[in-house]
Formats: sequence, structure tokens, C-alpha cells
Amino acid sequence: MRIFSRALLLITLMSPAVGLAQFQAPTSEELKMSSDPQAPGAAAVYLNIDDETDGLMHKRILYVRIKVLAEKGKELATVEIPYFKGSSEIADIKGRTIHPDGTIVPMEVKPEELMVARSGGLQIEKMVFTLPAVDVGSILEYSYVERGGMLSSPYWEVQREYFVHNAHYAFVPGLRGAIYWPVLPQGAAVHSGHMGKFTLDITDVPPAPQEEWMPPGQSFLYRVVFVSTSSESSEGFWISAGKAWSDSVDSFAEPSKAMRRAVAELVAPTDSAQEKARKLYLAVQELNNTDFTRSHDKAELKELKLKDVKSAGDVWEQKAGTSTEIALLYLGMLRAAGLTAYAMKVVDRDKGVFEPAFMSMAQMHSTIVILSVDGKELALDPGEKMCPFGTVHWHHAGAGGIRQSAAGPAVASSPNVPYTENSVLRFADLTLDGQGGVSGSGRFAMSGQEALYWRQKAFQSDPEEVKKAFEHWLGGLVPEGVEAHVDRFRSLDKPEEGLIAYFSLKGTLGTATGKRMILPGFFYETRTRQPFVDQEKRMEPVDMQYASSSGDQVVYHLPEGMQVEASPQDAKLVWENRALLTATVTTAPGQVTVARKMQRGFALVKPESYPGLRDFYLKIDSSNSQQIVLTRQAIAKGN
Repeated sequence: MRIFSRALLLITLMSPAVGLAQFQAPTSEELKMSSDPQAPGAAAVYLNIDDETDGLMHKRILYVRIKVLAEKGKELATVEIPYFKGSSEIADIKGRTIHPDGTIVPMEVKPEELMVARSGGLQIEKMVFTLPAVDVGSILEYSYVERGGMLSSPYWEVQREYFVHNAHYAFVPGLRGAIYWPVLPQGAAVHSGHMGKFTLDITDVPPAPQEEWMPPGQSFLYRVVFVSTSSESSEGFWISAGKAWSDSVDSFAEPSKAMRRAVAELVAPTDSAQEKARKLYLAVQELNNTDFTRSHDKAELKELKLKDVKSAGDVWEQKAGTSTEIALLYLGMLRAAGLTAYAMKVVDRDKGVFEPAFMSMAQMHSTIVILSVDGKELALDPGEKMCPFGTVHWHHAGAGGIRQSAAGPAVASSPNVPYTENSVLRFADLTLDGQGGVSGSGRFAMSGQEALYWRQKAFQSDPEEVKKAFEHWLGGLVPEGVEAHVDRFRSLDKPEEGLIAYFSLKGTLGTATGKRMILPGFFYETRTRQPFVDQEKRMEPVDMQYASSSGDQVVYHLPEGMQVEASPQDAKLVWENRALLTATVTTAPGQVTVARKMQRGFALVKPESYPGLRDFYLKIDSSNSQQIVLTRQAIAKGN
């Protein structure tokens, strides 16, 4: 990591600007290529990537060459270029397709401008174009120029979905200088020239790993991130950036007169600290969170003509705000109630992992609140719609970031949510008819993250759509041949209560012969594919999002004249201090009850611990494959 002074950077003003990329003639080997020994089975490979940015001229040129090796690789012919409307523009788009026989088909279609999303006051759009006449064996070639003020801190995407043969990156910093944060394979390094230009030339970059339950890609893929800053160390940066952030938080959250009046009306002097915090939490959760606005409410929200928010008082006054604004409003209300509370800004774990060496506040996406009561701290997530008091969304649990404290702002991690807070209890009461038919009812009782998922989905969509989505999910759990239809939900709109889904079950279960009927041993696990069973080795960490517990109780009512010949053995599977599974089967005249309980106390597992994880799930897979065998009793003949 290097820092360049203003004086040195001024020298770069005399250096040549980034030049336009030139299309190049393919080699005969490239035209004939039908597969790549360095990327066996790949649908495509990158032949060349040239990515050059001039921070002084606010200009970036990207040039790409791709070889299509299979049908799926043709998807790369459609290129999407995101940019910030109003602050940058995309120009000089050129492209062509080269067939294996050397025929060149130039791109003549005009690119389309399509809006993607809004981020605060910035409108993120994308330019989309598709290269013409693409077939397996084609070489795709395109380039474009991006201009604008957002190019002072480039991001080099070194590792991609497909193998990269050759890549060249260059960056001339702006006047403020730059610090870079590299994640690169051994032997690769960013170099800086005497004129202040950063370069990276790299070959044979493997494709991005595709392992199940991986952390977000940007947390481990090869990349180089630049930041415009004057700090010379990460420690110094976080001290200064943390203080500036904390000061802005305190200023924004400063209680207004209206907020103080509201707090006085919402809580009573005799309430405990927890009671006060809960009442205020429920009050801010009721506000219009514009990050969770239903699509059919957006027109109504526009009619409200919300003004620009400058303080927590503004949020309370117009009863609406973003997730961050509502979180800081809650912080201010807690303080107005005389409680000790701090703000914490964290990385969204679904998007990345906090890296202190990457000196940028931009890597943190969300704000939570830390309440201090009787020497204990409680993490709260008021900006997360439908999140119950006393917990946080898993995106914000065990997440790194920066927080306020009595000793001042500091780098920290938010607490994890214990597995006992995230549970799903699954029940089924089933009646068999003797020919393989089954009917009955089921219900799921959910708390924590699973309940939060369905509540947020219901909040942002039509109730019937939620029913359909839940039925689709159930369809992947119940045995093949059995249909599940949701009857109703209980407490779908009440985050402080447990969520229950009631549904009916009907169809064909197992197989039936003249004398025997074979049933799945574990009803809700029949079609569940256990993770990691087919993967012997692991390169990346395992991220299972959050710790959890689950329990099953399935009752089979047997047809008349049938008895149990065989059933799953009772089991107790243990991964020491990490996870536990127990299963028991109880038989009674005309009835079999299967109970199963799984407790997983971890969310993240490092690759070196993967063998133990895989061994545990292999045992679960073996246990789940057991069946219940019923036989028809012989009828005794009289003398």
C-alpha cells in the first residue's frame, strides 16, 4: 500500500492521458479454440481485459475480449454498464463479433439506457448493449469510455466468473492522492511508476469459486480497491473518520422539542429502561420506512412530498424516513428518555465483510443501535421493518463496522444472534388410507430470522403472493406426490409474536404393495438436500447466515390392519460444541410419531474446520434416508 503526495501527483499532469483502446486481430489459435486446457469445461474465457482510469481527467476506458466456448457463454454478449446519472456518462461504445472463420460482424445497434435503482440522491442507471450474431466459437470484443467525477477511486475486478488469460489495469490518481487495498494471488502485485501511475499486469486468473454457502463474493475475490484519502495508516483513518461520523450522528440525532414531547407521551416515568426502549422502538417501527415502501404505495408516498431530512426531528415530523434515518431517530428518542445508547454502522453481511485495511466508510451499509442497560448491551435494529425488539436482522449480526461508546468511536463487531432466537417448529398430522394415499394438516411455528423473512415479504407484496411463495417453499420440503396448501397465517403482521403458518396436506405418500407400505422416515427432510455432502474439499469459508434451531413432530395414523415392521433408529449426532441432532421414533397401536431436533450454534466456519462440518452433515444425510416399513397383519382363520 502506498501514498503519493500532492507534489508528486502534480507531475502526472504532464504525463500522457489514458489512450483509447484499439481492437486487435485474433490469432489463428484463438479462432480455432474450441476448449481451453487452463479452464476445462468453461463456457467462456476472457482473452484480454484492459482497464485504465485517469483520475485527473476523470476518464476510464475498458476494453474486453472474450472467447465463447459453450452455449452458456453466449450470455456474455449482453453487456450492462452501471453508472451514476448526472455525475458520469458512458460514450464511445464499440463492439464486434468475430466468427471462427474470421468473419467480422460489427455492432450497429444503439445501446439502451435503463434505470436500475436510486441510491440516496444519486440515480444509478445502466447502459445495455448486445453484440451481434454470436455463436459458440465466436470472439466477443468491445470497449467504451466512462467520464465523470466518480472515477477518482476505481475498483479493479481482477477475478471474474470465467478464467482470465491476460489483464492490464492502470490508474493515474487525482490531486488528493490515493491508497489502494489489494486482494491478489501470490506473486501478483500493484506497481507504481515514477510518474505516480499505478499498474497491475496479471495472467491466468482462475474463475471465481462457486461453492455453496459462500460469503459474499466481494469479501474474498481477487480485486484492488482505491480510496482517495490523506491518511497514512488505517488506525489514523478510523480515528479521524470515526470521530467525524460520530459527530454527525450526534448532530442528526439531537432531540428536537417535538421529539421530547413525543417521548414524554409514549413512556411513563415508572417504566423500566427496557419498557421505555420497547415502547419507543414500537413507535418508530410504525413510521413509513421508505426503504421498505410497497410498490403500490410509491405513488402515494410521492404525493406526500417529503422534504429533505436534515435531522431526526424532521423524520419524526413527517413520520417517514430511510432505514438509517429511522435508526438515528430512535437513538435520539432513547437519549431523550434518559437512556444510554450508541449508534453502530456495520457492513451488510449479505454484501461483504468489514475490512479495516480498506479505509472507506462506504463499505458499511447499515446502522443499528446499541442500548446499554444495567451494564449490559442490547443490539437493536429499528431501521429494519418488522424486526422485533431485542434482536437484529442476520445481515447486521456478527458484522464488523464502527460504533460509538463511552470511550469514543472505535472499530467493533456487532453481537451474533443466538440459535435459540431463530427457530422453526414443524408439525404434521397425517392419516394413511392403505393404498398410499395421505391427508392431513401441518403447521410451522417460526421465530427470529425465518419469521422476519416472511413478514418482510408480506409487508412488501400482496398476501396471496406470500401464500403462493410459502406453498412453493413447502413444495421443496414435503415428499414428492404430496401437495401443501396454505390455509392461513397467524401474527404475520405482529413482529412481537411467533409466526404460525397453517396448511393442509394431501396426495400420495411412499409406495404401497399388497402386504407392505414404505413411508419416508422424516417427512420434511425427504426432499431436502443436505449441504456439503458432495463436496470433499473447501477453499472458501462457509457462511450459513445465522445460527438456528429446528424441531419436527410428525404423526402417522396407520390404516387398519397395518403395523410397523421397521422404523428409523433413534439417533444422536454431535459436532462437538457446534451442532446437535437428535431423532426418536415412538410407536403405538395404529400410530407412529417421528420427532427430530436440530440445533446449529454456528453461522461461519473456516475452511480448515470443513472436514468436521462435512462429516456431521454426511451422518445427517444417512439418518434422513431411513424409512418406515408397514406390513399388513394376517387375519387369523377360525377352526
